Amino acid sequence: MKFAICNELYEDWSHERAFAHAADLGYRGIEIAPFTLAESVQDVSQSQRRFLRELADSLEIEIIGLHWLLAKTNGLHLTTSDRQVRKKTADYLCELARLCSDLGGRVMVFGSPPQRNLLEGVTLQQGCDYAIEVFSEIAPVLEECGVTLALEPLGPEEGDFMLTAESAIEIAKAVDSSNVQLHLDVKAMSTEIKTIPSIIEDSKDWLVHFHANDPNRRGPGMGEVNFEPIFAALKDVNYDGWVSVEVFDYEPGIDALAGQSLRYMQELV
Repeated sequence: MKFAICNELYEDWSHERAFAHAADLGYRGIEIAPFTLAESVQDVSQSQRRFLRELADSLEIEIIGLHWLLAKTNGLHLTTSDRQVRKKTADYLCELARLCSDLGGRVMVFGSPPQRNLLEGVTLQQGCDYAIEVFSEIAPVLEECGVTLALEPLGPEEGDFMLTAESAIEIAKAVDSSNVQLHLDVKAMSTEIKTIPSIIEDSKDWLVHFHANDPNRRGPGMGEVNFEPIFAALKDVNYDGWVSVEVFDYEPGIDALAGQSLRYMQELV
């Protein structure tokens, strides 16, 4: 397993300072939320893309990909009945795939609950059909860029669409592209009826990315979830991808969240 951290934790830090801090702690990867670069993917210049990639290379840390793909955007939605909005959303995801590739990343985590939850009048089946349509549209660009879209199940507190690993896998199967796979998140899996190790075992053929966090919205080892059986399950299924720390409660501070999370995971493995 390789350990990374999501960059929005660093809030108003410069990219130079944030990347260096993560590298100094011992993280080997950093995961980018596009809204930390610009309001729109179209506003991330080629020179900025080159700068970030060269910065990561100079610090021997890898930009592993993107998450929070549609966060803080306007007029985009995955499961809307409006065909024009779905097309606009697909086009935006294609641009994100190009950004991801330019940065050296290979995975994009599709969470973005406000931009995927079912709108009034849209049934669950219709929402699935619309999502499959959008993901199928972008699959050729994902393949061209060498980027995998990792569908992220999220718990009911986040919304009402793609709430379980099984539901995400069903959508990925319908898209039928090797560039559309599964992402798992500990906080989200904690809301499922199945145990987390069971979800990992049952999802092993689709799993390409993993977020480590706790239902208390802090990092691994900073709450009640015991990660020992989780990491044992990842090892049992021969998962060799990234384990990326994603937190939502920043109150303990950057040093504590980033440092304690990494030390805890390193101790377990």
